[in-house]
Amino acid sequence: MTFLFTLAAFVVALGLLIVFHEFGHYLIARWCGVKVLRFSIGFGRPLMRKQVGKDQTEWVIAAFPLGGYVKMLDEREGTVAPEEFQRSFNRKPVSQRFAIVAAGPVANFLLAIVLYWLLFMLGINAMKPVLGPVAPATPAAFAGFEKGDTLRRIEGEPVETWQDARWLLLSHAVERPPSLAVEVTDIHGQAGLRTLDLSSIQADDLDAEFLKKIGLSTYQPEVKPVISQVIPDSAGSRAGLLPGDEVLAVNGRKVSLWQDLVQQVRDRPGSSLMLEIRRDGAVIDKEVIPDSVTENGEKIGKIGIAPRIDSDEIEKLLIEVRYPLGTAFVKAINKTWETSKFTLQMFGKMLAGEVSWKNVSGPITIADYAGKSAQMGLSPYLGFLALISVSLGVLNLLPIPVLDGGHLMYYVIEIVKGSPLSAKAMEIGQQVGMALLFALMAFAIYNDINRLIPG
Repeated sequence: MTFLFTLAAFVVALGLLIVFHEFGHYLIARWCGVKVLRFSIGFGRPLMRKQVGKDQTEWVIAAFPLGGYVKMLDEREGTVAPEEFQRSFNRKPVSQRFAIVAAGPVANFLLAIVLYWLLFMLGINAMKPVLGPVAPATPAAFAGFEKGDTLRRIEGEPVETWQDARWLLLSHAVERPPSLAVEVTDIHGQAGLRTLDLSSIQADDLDAEFLKKIGLSTYQPEVKPVISQVIPDSAGSRAGLLPGDEVLAVNGRKVSLWQDLVQQVRDRPGSSLMLEIRRDGAVIDKEVIPDSVTENGEKIGKIGIAPRIDSDEIEKLLIEVRYPLGTAFVKAINKTWETSKFTLQMFGKMLAGEVSWKNVSGPITIADYAGKSAQMGLSPYLGFLALISVSLGVLNLLPIPVLDGGHLMYYVIEIVKGSPLSAKAMEIGQQVGMALLFALMAFAIYNDINRLIPG
C-alpha cells in the first residue's frame, strides 16, 4: 500500500510539473504563430494519443515518463509546405524563439509561486524553533547555544518555525561565514545573541544531517518508554510486544526515556536485543531483533512501536503559520526567488568542489520524498511540489545544449554575432550536452542506490 501511495504521489508530481513546463512552450509558441505538431508527456513509444484542433496537434502520453517535449513545425526537421513557411519555428525572429524556449522554465517558476501562495494561505503546522540538547565540541556549543533556546532571528531574518531556521542556516552555511548572528530567547525568557562560526563546515556536511553536524537539534519533551502502538508485522509485533508495555532495560542497561530506547534500537539493526518489560505489574523479558532499514544512506534498526505521548506537551511545541492573501502572494514570490537563487548557488558550489555531489538526487529519492510529503498532508506535499518545480526551472536554464538553457545560449550568441551558429557547431553542442545530461542522470541514480544500499 505504501509503495502504491508513493508511486501515485510521484506520478502526480511528475505529471503536474512536466505538463506545466511543456504547456509554457506550447502556449507561447501558439501566441507567436508557430504550428505545434505534437505535445508529448514522456518519451519513446506513445501509449495514448489524440489529435485535436484545426492543426491536428497530436497530444501524447509516452512510455518513458521522465520528461516531455513540444514538437513544432521546423524546416530543419522535415519538409515544410511553402504556404506554412511563416508558421515554421526556424523562420521566427530570434526574440520570439527566445521567448518560446524560455517559457518552459518560466512556467515552472510561476507554478512554484502559485503553490507557495496556496501553502502560505492554507497554513503550515510546524515545530517551533526550540533547541534540544546541544552536542558538545560543535559550532553550536562554542557559540553558547543551550537546550531550551528559541531561535528568533538569523542575520536579521525572522524565524517562526524549525523549517525557517533550517532553511536560513543552510542558505548561509554554503558561504562558510565566520560569524553568523542568531538572536534567541533562552528558557527563562531572556533575549540573547549567539554568534555561530560556520567557517569549518566541510563539503560533506551540507546534507540532510546538516543541523546535527553543527550541534543543533529540535527540542523533544521527555517521553517515558511506554508503548502505545505496535505496528502489525513489525519486529515488535513478532516479538510479542503489546500496547501498555513499559520498557525498563535493554540488554541489561536501564532505560528511563523513550529517546534512550530509540537510540539503542537504531544502533543495532539485525542484532538481538533483550528487553526487560513491565506488563500488568509483572516484569518479563522479551527478545526482539530490529528490522534493518536505510535512512539518509545509513542502516538503522526499527522495531515498529510508538510511544505514549502527552498531547498537551506536543501542542505547546507546535505553531500554525498562515498569511492573508496579499501577504502570502508576496512571500510566495520571495520564497520562489530565494529557493531559485539557493539552488543555483548550490550547483555552483558543487562545480567548485565546495559542496558534495552526494546532494544530487535522482528519481528514486524524489519519489520517496513525494510519498513521504503526501502522507504528511496537503501542505507538506504542496511545499514539495513547489521545491521540485523551482529545481526543474533552474536545471532547464543551465547553459547545457539539449536543455532550454543551451538553446537560449545559442540565441544570445546569434543576437551578438548577427547570425545563427552553424549546424555543425550546434550538432557538436547537442552531443556534448547529451553526454553531460546522461552523466548527471547516472550520477543521480548512483546516489539513489547508495542511499538505499549504503557502503
